[in-house]
Amino acid sequence: MIFWAIILIVVAGLAWIRLAPSDPAVWHVDPKVTSDQDLAGGVRRRIPATDTTFQELDRIILATPRTEVLAGSVDDGMVTYVTRSQWMGFPDYTTVMKDEDVLKLYARLRFGQSDMGVNRERVDGWLQMLRAQQG
Repeated sequence: MIFWAIILIVVAGLAWIRLAPSDPAVWHVDPKVTSDQDLAGGVRRRIPATDTTFQELDRIILATPRTEVLAGSVDDGMVTYVTRSQWMGFPDYTTVMKDEDVLKLYARLRFGQSDMGVNRERVDGWLQMLRAQQG
């Protein structure tokens, strides 16, 4: 009986990770990026931006598997994306905001204390693709 109770708790926890609602009021907020930072649960980046940089980055981000827009738009000047891990469905949130001639990116985890560098790798990969496109 204890075995089945443990299995039920694990399954319920995994279901919560996959099905928990994402409240835009919590996640779609000013990223407050003042400098590049690698954090235990995420990453902050600032890059120079032209008039088309945000649109180009938006296309790159939306081409990432298991990624969708939570709130906002390029036209609004701020977008928050949700990217889920392949196996467990853990959500990571990335907010991109245009601030004059700078794009501010803040990627962070929702569950846990450390993302083991996943957000850093993802964001730095996006920025590398963006640089390659811009030549």
